[in-house]
Amino acid sequence: VFGLGAVGLAAIMGCKVAGATRIIGIDINPEKFEKAKEFGATEFVNPKDHSKPIQEVLVEMTDGGVDYSFECIGNVQIMRAALEACHKGWGQSVIIGVAGAGQEISTRPFQLVTGRVWKGTAFGGWKSVESVPRLVEDYMNKKLKVDEFVTHTLPFDQINEGFELMHAGKSIRTVLTFGNA
Repeated sequence: VFGLGAVGLAAIMGCKVAGATRIIGIDINPEKFEKAKEFGATEFVNPKDHSKPIQEVLVEMTDGGVDYSFECIGNVQIMRAALEACHKGWGQSVIIGVAGAGQEISTRPFQLVTGRVWKGTAFGGWKSVESVPRLVEDYMNKKLKVDEFVTHTLPFDQINEGFELMHAGKSIRTVLTFGNA
């Protein structure tokens, strides 16, 4: 899972629910690793700790590539790296992160001809009318983590501190309260 913000943590949770036993979290901010572990990640890689491209690190770590990769950042270079980290023949790379307007992704046809699959998803494939009642039920039954995404609660007059925490990579989600709430 590339990117350990809220979307990446949700992807990790989904991997765990789907039965994954090895979930590798990738982020340049090692402060996010502990929270990702709470969501089910089993090991971590900081690309800054390696001199070679992250996809090469992952291919070596996994003896040929990952079965699934999830790009949760919105960075087109990382989208390509996530594809190239997949195992030839059966690896699937899912783009979840939203790239900036007008950006394009590209790869060599060989990456796909060798059996890799590159696809995107919105909302994890969930459909609101059908899925929200089930998600609410899973949350109420403690099968789905939601509260754990909230790392800070601040009064509204400290909204700028909330932005500072976000930009510094020190928060996942911050709840702002009004008045005596």
